Amino acid sequence: MKYFYDTEFHENGHTIDLISIGIIAEDGREYYAINANAQWRIINQHPWLSENVVPHLPEPSSPEWKMKWQIRDEVAAFFAGDDSAQLWAWYGAYDHVALAQLFGTMMDLPKGIPMYTNDVRSLVDFTGIDKLPKQSGTEHHALADARHVKRMHDHIVLELVAREHIGVVPIRAIQGVELRNG
Repeated sequence: MKYFYDTEFHENGHTIDLISIGIIAEDGREYYAINANAQWRIINQHPWLSENVVPHLPEPSSPEWKMKWQIRDEVAAFFAGDDSAQLWAWYGAYDHVALAQLFGTMMDLPKGIPMYTNDVRSLVDFTGIDKLPKQSGTEHHALADARHVKRMHDHIVLELVAREHIGVVPIRAIQGVELRNG
């Protein structure tokens, strides 16, 4: 199953501190949490984060605010039982690190959570499909961004199917998007 996700985070060139995570499963399930253990004093003083991320978070009394260990356990449960999970993100390198660090090192990822993330941005480069839907929800809100990642992915896949149908691009497997030459 495909999982589309996004994180908001604070990074300083040495560490990536998770602020929030949103995940959309292909079966319609959604997960959203804010890291109550994040370095909020630093985050609130960061000009870009305080202007673009913090205003979109619910009040700290909201049930989405959770301890990092709780987010870790809930994310593991969200993926539990799926040994064929595919992770998809938009410019997902730091998102994958933030996800992996919930569990410690990448070697500590639970069974079923891949050690890599497929990047929808790379699909744009690989396919040449660069006219993507605009985001309808709030930008820099992890769950809204995850929904948009899925929407962009699905748009590209549908465009590829349409191109194959008219003979522009032969495609035999869209699971992971494999293209066949000639």
